[in-house]
Amino acid sequence: MNHRVVQLFEPGRIIYSGPPGNEGGSMNRKEKAVEYFGKHLHCSQSVLAAFADKCGIDEKTAFKLGSCFGSGMRKGNVCGACTGALMVLGLLFGEEHIGNDEERERTDMLNDLMMDRFKQANGSCICNELLGCDIATPEGRQYARANGLFRELCPKMVESAVDILEDIIENMQKGDCGEKS
Repeated sequence: MNHRVVQLFEPGRIIYSGPPGNEGGSMNRKEKAVEYFGKHLHCSQSVLAAFADKCGIDEKTAFKLGSCFGSGMRKGNVCGACTGALMVLGLLFGEEHIGNDEERERTDMLNDLMMDRFKQANGSCICNELLGCDIATPEGRQYARANGLFRELCPKMVESAVDILEDIIENMQKGDCGEKS
């Protein structure tokens, strides 16, 4: 049985990732992340996996790394979409050397930038605040399900995280430290 996967890329886009013979369509990272989320992956997994190729990891590794961060680490804390984006920034620009203050400062700056921009765009970066209920409780999770919050609001948070993340990455690659002009 052949389990080969063909991956085609162009800058900023995953053209195709799958079995040989279906290379027809194209999907950008935001679409890919929302598709992952729609397949019942956590928001954190969805964002990280959409950037797996750029981070030098495979989808399976991204799924595993992001698996414990959805729903604000299941406690309604920092939104998993934002956490997935932070994992991408860490893999791309994170501190690699022990005691390297410059790398630490860059990583801290990117963390603050992602969190601040996500909060500015969405009103908060805290899952419970975004959803308007305490998803750390069975009652809160039931409320979120009954009101379609996971289905309606969470994909928007995934999209927002990817948009912000792509802008920060683009600016970092230009050398302007991710600040939005």
